Amino acid sequence: MYFTGIIIAVCTFLTIGIWHPVVIKTEYYWGTRPWVVYLLIGIGCIVGALFIENTILSAIVGVFGASALWGIGELFAQRRRVKKGWFPMNPKRKKDYEE
Repeated sequence: MYFTGIIIAVCTFLTIGIWHPVVIKTEYYWGTRPWVVYLLIGIGCIVGALFIENTILSAIVGVFGASALWGIGELFAQRRRVKKGWFPMNPKRKKDYEE
């Protein structure tokens, strides 16, 4: 039996599950400013995955990088959700939501 696909699927599920609260907390404490950090992490992981010979590890690093890049869009979407009142607003950053 070959478990490669199952291992990659579980790791993908966990990676997405990890990024979801990270994006929410990032937006709460720092707003959308850290999107550049997400970009660097994403590109770094995707480029790094190209040089990893192990299939499982390469896939996990690539998925992590893709999730970081997806997180950029989610940061801005999270900001819109906060403005709509769907998520709590950080009272210390209230002026960031006023336009």
